[in-house]
Amino acid sequence: PTEFSARIARNTQLILQEETGVTNVVDPLAGSYYVEKLTSDLADAAWKLIKEVDDLGGMTKAVASGMPKLRIEETAAKRQAEIDKGEQVIVGTNKYRLSQEEEIEILDVDNLAVREAQIVRLQKIRKNRDEKACLVALEEITNRAENGGNLLEAAVEAARCRATVGEISVAMEKIFGRHSAEVKTLAGVYGAAYEGDEDFVTIQKSVEKFAKEEGRRPRMLVVKMGQDGHDRGAKVIATAFADIGFDVDVGPLFQTPEEAAQDAIDNDVHIIGISSQAAGHKTLAPKLIEILKEKEADDILVICGGVIPQQDYEFLKDAGVKAIFGPGTNIPNAAQEIMDLIRATRKT
Repeated sequence: PTEFSARIARNTQLILQEETGVTNVVDPLAGSYYVEKLTSDLADAAWKLIKEVDDLGGMTKAVASGMPKLRIEETAAKRQAEIDKGEQVIVGTNKYRLSQEEEIEILDVDNLAVREAQIVRLQKIRKNRDEKACLVALEEITNRAENGGNLLEAAVEAARCRATVGEISVAMEKIFGRHSAEVKTLAGVYGAAYEGDEDFVTIQKSVEKFAKEEGRRPRMLVVKMGQDGHDRGAKVIATAFADIGFDVDVGPLFQTPEEAAQDAIDNDVHIIGISSQAAGHKTLAPKLIEILKEKEADDILVICGGVIPQQDYEFLKDAGVKAIFGPGTNIPNAAQEIMDLIRATRKT
């Protein structure tokens, strides 16, 4: 965010505090039947979830099973379908939009420059620290991970010796290994909201026609690259496109462009969809396209979606991105546009 947008966010809170009088009483909504009803409904729904978690053996086992994540993704897919159909209004996104949006000032961060600066900082830290004391502290973490003991205490001591977060993680990884999340996607949730919708059926028929002509369905790989851990949008896209009829592969979080390119080649996809929520698109998308060319796989189309400023569109298209889908994109319409892109590529 820019200083201006941060000021707006802060002043929203200050207006509520200073101008509305809402902080002058302990409970400004006390006695409201509407609020009491909402509270009761929320408590009932929460209790059902608590019971479900208990039946699975507690929250740790529930998380291991993937239940909470799937519940979130199911709700997100249903909500997105309602937004795309116009049943749920998001002002300025799917209703009351300007025909021509004004360009918004953004804080443009050079990711490569940030990375280089951070590398220099790490090199300086390692040069000036007591290396022997640091190694002893890291060995103590590994020892406690293997034999038991207070890991947090050992990690704090290692940090005091100027060990990096990466080094502390590796010290534990020697014993525990590294978690590899299982990628699960939903089926039928998004499509159920469009049951009987003629436009949705039309795009499904278009996909079926392609499958008959080509001998297989259009295949998409949805990727999250860099340090972008926001995967809600990517999972919604994967669910929606699967319900439309695409074969959809979903890559793990924090992939490198090299890993994403190899996944796309191994899975023989028609198109890669980059989900960007953390401003890494200007660095990662061109790098991915460059690697695909090096591997002679530049017939694989690359598209981007997510929070991407309008002023970055031209840069991305010049780099080889075939289409960009920003906030407010209608998914069935996007699917039709992607089908047109795939067909145009097959003809050439």
